[in-house]
Amino acid sequence: MPQPSRRLQLAIEPLPLRTPLRIAGHAFAAMPALVAQLQQDGCRGRGEASGVYYFGDDPPTMQASVLAQREAIESGIDREALRALLPPGGARNAIDCALWELEAQLSGRPVWALAGIDAPQPLTTMFTLGADDPATVAAGARAHAQARVLKLKLDGDADADCARVRAARAARPDATLAVDANQGYRLDSIAPLIAVLHEQGVRLLEQPFARGSDADLDALDSGLELIADESVQGLDDIEALVGRYRVVNIKLDKCGGLTEALLMVERARALGLKTMVGNMLGSSWAAAPAFVLAQRCDYVDLDGPSFIAQDRAEAVFYRDGRIHCPASVWGDGVASRLSPISTESIA
Repeated sequence: MPQPSRRLQLAIEPLPLRTPLRIAGHAFAAMPALVAQLQQDGCRGRGEASGVYYFGDDPPTMQASVLAQREAIESGIDREALRALLPPGGARNAIDCALWELEAQLSGRPVWALAGIDAPQPLTTMFTLGADDPATVAAGARAHAQARVLKLKLDGDADADCARVRAARAARPDATLAVDANQGYRLDSIAPLIAVLHEQGVRLLEQPFARGSDADLDALDSGLELIADESVQGLDDIEALVGRYRVVNIKLDKCGGLTEALLMVERARALGLKTMVGNMLGSSWAAAPAFVLAQRCDYVDLDGPSFIAQDRAEAVFYRDGRIHCPASVWGDGVASRLSPISTESIA
């Protein structure tokens, strides 16, 4: 049987942010991304990946990984074979998402239908505030007037973090608050933060300790709903979370795409864990596949495109604290006129 005539295109796009975002140990002014496009039989599939910055999984590295497997990808590899070909990470995510959209166009069925999911609906999402001074955090909380859920980035300085939480709560007494420590705490430093979280009615705490230090959680009786982020990359990491975390933060860049992410939701649920879909910032091409996954998750954190200085021509939008993703953004199953990825509307 002849192999399909498939062509791969790659581009690295800078994706500058509107304003810098500060988290524990890092500040982002841009979130460069690898964009992949697969063309076949007059159809195309697109995937965007920013990688996992704390593993050095950046766009040039991802691009090299993809190019090393170009022959297999262009020969007609499917998504299951891709999981064996590339490890979890941004390179696999870019190609996996491109394969989903390509399959949707070739079959004339939207990605959500191929995934066995009901037609996607708008969902309440978290909106992120950086680890800035308390006055800036308060101003940001007020500026996000539509947000129902605010996620505060912390930096591991307990006094400063407690002030940030109090400032956000004073500015938005009506909002649900969550905090993300991004591995910034240790067992011997976290007690003041835990006390203030209870005081301010915050019940969600994401990744308090460093990846690899999860056993320290056995001695932490926080009374909070702990979310694993850096401590869970892909499917094989989930079982170790049981008894320590209550929620699994699934990101397509970490696990390597929508294919594995869907399997992670099933595994987490079977183990009694809740799920959350997150993002590594990125444009609407990164958010749209995650939006499909979000339909099966308990928590949604997909505000990434709101940070990008200039999003795609067709883009997700936010209203009343919810993310809306028009079908035309990605994966609607309608074959579109082919155009080089470099001519899209990203600055």
